[in-house]
Amino acid sequence: MLETSARLLRLLSLFQARRYWSGAELVDRLEVTSRTLRRDVDRLRHLGYPVHSTSGTSGGYQLGAGATLPPLLLDDEEAVAVAVGLRTAASGGVTGIEESSVRALAKLEQVLPSRLQRRIKALHSFIVPVANAGPTVDAATLSLMAGACRDNDGLRFRYHGKKGEPSERQVEPHRLVSFGRRWYLVAWDAARKDWRTFRVDRIDKPALSGLRFVTRKLPAEDIAAYVTRGISYEQYPHRTTVILHAPIERMAEFVPCTLGTLEAVDENRCRVHIGAYTIEMLAGYLGMFGVDFEVTEPPELVEKIRHMSERFSRAAGSQTQ
Repeated sequence: MLETSARLLRLLSLFQARRYWSGAELVDRLEVTSRTLRRDVDRLRHLGYPVHSTSGTSGGYQLGAGATLPPLLLDDEEAVAVAVGLRTAASGGVTGIEESSVRALAKLEQVLPSRLQRRIKALHSFIVPVANAGPTVDAATLSLMAGACRDNDGLRFRYHGKKGEPSERQVEPHRLVSFGRRWYLVAWDAARKDWRTFRVDRIDKPALSGLRFVTRKLPAEDIAAYVTRGISYEQYPHRTTVILHAPIERMAEFVPCTLGTLEAVDENRCRVHIGAYTIEMLAGYLGMFGVDFEVTEPPELVEKIRHMSERFSRAAGSQTQ
């Protein structure tokens, strides 16, 4: 009986690890006969687990969604990852899940083996979160938008721009992108007939529009890079592209994705796309990178760098007199 119970737990763990298993794969993993596998699947069904099966030479099994959540079987690394993730979620940038995260964490830590409890306590003891007063996003809002992306349901909402100006939007949502504590919705704007990226914390009262849509080709293959470019470059009134005389691996340490985007030119040079609110800020960023660079446009940036160079030369000269 104990052997059978252990095998059922192993079978359930396999179903939760992957969506579909062929019968031959399960027989091999469990080291049982096909007849024993069928009996074990029947036992899971008797316990309330909706295990779907297909027949034939390519037949297999799949654990479906049931009326209640089945117990999750986690290995050591998965359990540690979930515990750390829940602790982070309890104080993260998504509102509405703090209490449920704490409850889930308490349940998990109660049944963890002592060896895993020590690992998690060590992580919690030596990781110090920095208080952040940045924007937060309601968990229900994220759930609504994720479901709309999945089901091709249109959304309508009021959006507040950078200066707080409101506008009514009706969109076809395609992707949600997490960027630190901020979330962005990539969607096709029906009125503007173009792709737009919306900061989720600026979206007010989102609701399903009742209009279904056909999935469109995304504006970029790498949607995360697409959003990053919009955040670090395209949203600013002053922009430039500069050749840096240093390998991209080195510059990646000094140019965070919130400041600019990098791409390799060759093994010794890379290109940075960078934006700022003023020409002075652009020139200042380039000076802080600490490497030689080539800049040809915009002309006002070239002129500003020339003037700054002259000022720095005068300042350095005054110190040597």
